[in-house]
Amino acid sequence: MYFEQFYLGCLAHASYMLASDGEAVVVDPQRDVELYLRAAADHGVTIRHIFETHLHADFVSGHQELAARTGAKIYMGAKAGASFAHVPVSDGFELKFGKASIRVLETPGHTGESICLVVTDEEKSSSPWAVLTGDTLFIGDVGRPDLSPAHTPVQLAGMLYDSLHNKVLKLSDSVLVYPAHGAGSLCGKNMRAERSSTIGTERLTNYALQIKSREEFVAQLTSNLPARPDYFLKDAEINRTGAAPLSELPPLRGITPGELKTMLDEGEVALDVRSGEEFAAGHVPASVNIALSGQFASWAGTVLGLTAHPVLIGTSDSQVEEARLRMARVGIEVLDGYLQGGVEAWKQAGFELGTLTQMTPQDLSAQLASGRVQVLDVRREPEWEAAHIEQANWWPLDNFRVAPPEIDHEAPIAVHCKGGYRSMIACSLLQRAGFKHVINLVGGMEAWQEAKLPVVSVKPVEA
Repeated sequence: MYFEQFYLGCLAHASYMLASDGEAVVVDPQRDVELYLRAAADHGVTIRHIFETHLHADFVSGHQELAARTGAKIYMGAKAGASFAHVPVSDGFELKFGKASIRVLETPGHTGESICLVVTDEEKSSSPWAVLTGDTLFIGDVGRPDLSPAHTPVQLAGMLYDSLHNKVLKLSDSVLVYPAHGAGSLCGKNMRAERSSTIGTERLTNYALQIKSREEFVAQLTSNLPARPDYFLKDAEINRTGAAPLSELPPLRGITPGELKTMLDEGEVALDVRSGEEFAAGHVPASVNIALSGQFASWAGTVLGLTAHPVLIGTSDSQVEEARLRMARVGIEVLDGYLQGGVEAWKQAGFELGTLTQMTPQDLSAQLASGRVQVLDVRREPEWEAAHIEQANWWPLDNFRVAPPEIDHEAPIAVHCKGGYRSMIACSLLQRAGFKHVINLVGGMEAWQEAKLPVVSVKPVEA
């Protein structure tokens, strides 16, 4: 049996292709489906089947386009309520392809319709070889239980406990585990960096599987959940109806600096996708910086939302096209164009460039000692609780669609995250919101701690 994992780092998303005797199955495809068509051609197989382990909330799936281009059938959990042509599957459904098979386990918990796929390679053994767990079981974690409008987090967490203990953990310790996401995804909170595991390893090392009591499992899973971006429920609904092919997106319109200046004056959003260093050195005033180097699409969806229609600013046409593709992967499809000639054209047109001050940890420490600067920590709650600068205010970047409270717009404000990626996004948003003296902490909390500068932590309350 041929088996391949396709890992999309910017969304921490894993999809899969399996094939036997020329018949292929794709599981949880990403929006742009060319890679599966190329892999099928390279291995001389035909894609006949497409499985979705659930209605994904963090990205738009390519199942509809892949089915249209291959004639493959789409299989989804019977409770998904999908409105496109598909095969609804329930516990015990089995698909045989060549000398291999997939057996469905209904595993509600992350979502109500979630399923896991037990794979048997009959050329090797009649026993299960692997399980594709979707967002039910991750490496080091389990799926978050707050993505269903039909169930409360408490209800979903209880379902997830039952699914794990009554179904998934009934598999042999030797069965390989392949989830739909890895470290960095917002679909869980404690994922490890590995791309696969085994049932036995997860049974011994996954914190969530160490919790013996159903009540305690529910309590732990529903506390300190990462913020849920607004676009998650919208993406799930797009996946329920099926997304349009990427080829139907209209060409991007080139916009002159003069046109962009007028658009910005009228409230348009300009999205600069260059590196943080390039943005700090010179940018279109009031533009938002989300660099392509990190989890660009997730942050674009989080801080801009799916209804945003920004003008893109990049260093090249290829960079702009890459940004557009990545935004389409999370459902941001309607863009107002791109700045022709980029920041250099803006400068040559005689318009002023904005800049962003950057500061080392040592300089920030000295400024704090003299009381001349505010500090804003934009990391997530577990990061803040583990260690933070004592004088810092805390407002996670996930919440930035609402302005940070109790921050002086006029006084200098130094912003930091873990390493600098999120803080550059936050700095650009603060500048756009009218903060006068915004500073980025170079290297973030990692650099602060490497410099042996003091931090404090949030101590857990004793029972």
